[in-house]
Amino acid sequence: MGETERKPLSLEFFKERGFIRKKCPVCGEYFWTLDPNRELCGEAPCEPYSFIGKGLPRKFSMDEGREAFLSFMESRGHTRVSRYPVLAKWRDDLFLTSASIVDFQPYVTAGLIPPPANPLTISQPCIRLKDMDKVGPTMGRHLTIFEMMAHHAFNTPKQEIYWMNRTVELFHEYATEVLGVKDEEITYKEGFWEGGGNAGPDVEPMIAGLEVATLVFMNLKETPSGYVEMENRIVDTGYGLERIVWLSQGTPSAFEAVYERLVDVFLDRLGVRKPDQDLLESYSKLSSLMIGIEKGLKREEIRKKIARKLDMNVLDLEKEVSGLEKVFAVLDHTKAITFMLADGAVPSNVQEGYLCRLLIRRSLRILSFLEANVPLSELVALQIDHWGRSFPELKEARERILEIVDLEEDRYHKTIEKGISLISRMAKRLKKEKKGEISTDTLIELYDSHGIPPEIVSRVAADFGVSVRIPENFYEMVAARHESAQPKPPEISPYVDKVDAYPKTEFLYYEDPYQLEFKAKVLGVIDDAVILDKTAFYPEGGGQPSDIGYLTLDGERYEVTFVEKVKDRILHHVRGSDLNALKPGAVVTGAIQKERRLSLMRHHTATHVILASAKMVLGDHVWQWGAQKGEEESRLDISHYKSISKEELRRIEQIANDAVMKNMEVRTFWLPRHEAERKYGFVIYQGGLVPVTTIRIVEIDDFNVQACGGTHVQRTGEIGPIKIWRSKRIQD
Repeated sequence: MGETERKPLSLEFFKERGFIRKKCPVCGEYFWTLDPNRELCGEAPCEPYSFIGKGLPRKFSMDEGREAFLSFMESRGHTRVSRYPVLAKWRDDLFLTSASIVDFQPYVTAGLIPPPANPLTISQPCIRLKDMDKVGPTMGRHLTIFEMMAHHAFNTPKQEIYWMNRTVELFHEYATEVLGVKDEEITYKEGFWEGGGNAGPDVEPMIAGLEVATLVFMNLKETPSGYVEMENRIVDTGYGLERIVWLSQGTPSAFEAVYERLVDVFLDRLGVRKPDQDLLESYSKLSSLMIGIEKGLKREEIRKKIARKLDMNVLDLEKEVSGLEKVFAVLDHTKAITFMLADGAVPSNVQEGYLCRLLIRRSLRILSFLEANVPLSELVALQIDHWGRSFPELKEARERILEIVDLEEDRYHKTIEKGISLISRMAKRLKKEKKGEISTDTLIELYDSHGIPPEIVSRVAADFGVSVRIPENFYEMVAARHESAQPKPPEISPYVDKVDAYPKTEFLYYEDPYQLEFKAKVLGVIDDAVILDKTAFYPEGGGQPSDIGYLTLDGERYEVTFVEKVKDRILHHVRGSDLNALKPGAVVTGAIQKERRLSLMRHHTATHVILASAKMVLGDHVWQWGAQKGEEESRLDISHYKSISKEELRRIEQIANDAVMKNMEVRTFWLPRHEAERKYGFVIYQGGLVPVTTIRIVEIDDFNVQACGGTHVQRTGEIGPIKIWRSKRIQD
């Protein structure tokens, strides 16, 4: 949104408190202040950090800072909500939870389902990889994993919770009463935020050079033609817990405040000396200049500028801080890896698995630079011990997390061995073709397709006289290609524009999956597709083939060869000698092929049973990635980090057959989406995202529960014996 389109945020709060609106001569942004003599906006690098070495009257640890915020918001009428996973399994457009509002997009923000509470407060661990290469040099301003503390209010035309004035007032009360900051020390910058399909004006509070929160007033939604006003207006705030803890303690970097003793432990294990405290504080106050990387400035030039301000030789400065910056990056990355794996990530070459592997391999590269002979799993174990006090789920997943990290480190070293040979051949060819450089696009492709880090490419290529220029933000460029999902466009039925003239079909197969005959009225025929007012024929979907059978009219049988659902209308594709007889209003008898229907029901329920059994044997990280049901055999695709052993297969099969022998009840029922997620969690989305507001749940006693639209038996005993024929691990 251009500057001319922005309106001044002339809030009553600012007017009543005597705030003055000014324009920063450095960044050109508008801000509000109580200090008539203030000229700068209060955000670094327009002015340096002034809290380093000072801090706030009250010092907070991470746990103390989190609890102080949540308790404060509870005292102001907000309901505390537990954190969501860092893997955004409820979204089909994102892999990682990058902000607290992601928890409530798109259904709550669109007003389709109610929020879990209104207003609410949460402290949400978030992962963002877009600033990966800046982690360390900016001393904690940039992180890949951070906690976004927030308070959200969802205003509708029928219910106003609070809006701009109260939002800013809540921050001001928190900053002055909880943090102990003086009124005149706070500045409020005007801005504009967008993300996840929504947007709106925002206010960014600054304290001592540090942006500690963003207060977004979400009132726009994205459309193909641009932004339009939303019916609902949403207060979307984000308070940086790590930044607030850093601000309170005034340590040279955020890492000392956030990671406490782990900083010294990592420095010792990685063999890096910590710089002199005075130098570190002086450098940290100027470290915000590193943000210039975002504007295209070279890191080397920024380092020279900082060195001049410190009256140091740039090489001496580099020697003092570069090792520390790398240790900070490893601290950050290993924490992010820990949370991703604990929440179910399986390193791979796709989706969130790719992003997890990216962090693991970047960490291993940094360890290589430091010449640290330390297994990555040892560092991850330290993270589990440290953060497991506040997040016990990390300790529960400890064994699995460490096993995965060890496997990934082994795979990484094998990848490097193979990569050296590949790069050697490529460099020889380029040299022969008199091409003396490997492009950035090729570097990214080599990393994407073969997992070869650019530093290895550069080292090997140099032996053949081929040059490589590694972008300073290389890993950010790689992550940007993978952080957002590209949903596969649904297959468009040729009938999608032809069914609107007909009412929605009544689905008898949900009322009674054992019903094999029924009578229904013909509504119309499109080509060879018959539309009825109701049907017991199940349409293809969710990996389950459609039913087949017959429609009968006046003794004439029409073979049903395929059934599909288009916009909640069921189309029965038929073969017959005279389709003209199927006129609107005619009553037909439908007959479903019994053995096929019952076999598919047994197989569908069996896949649920096997998935639950696999989770019990292999771990909670197991997730269904696909399935295909058949009459005689079915296929189930699951995520796992290594090949399944014969003994594990035997145990999975045994548990599955035990479930059959127990003859457990299989219940199907409908729940509002928010209620289903609150009751069962996001584990219900094993078959993929369900883009509806009311969800059909299939529950097998306390053994398994999933969101599913297929047909199922009523008791597990009907499945019969389950035999797992084979297991194959596909390439990552």
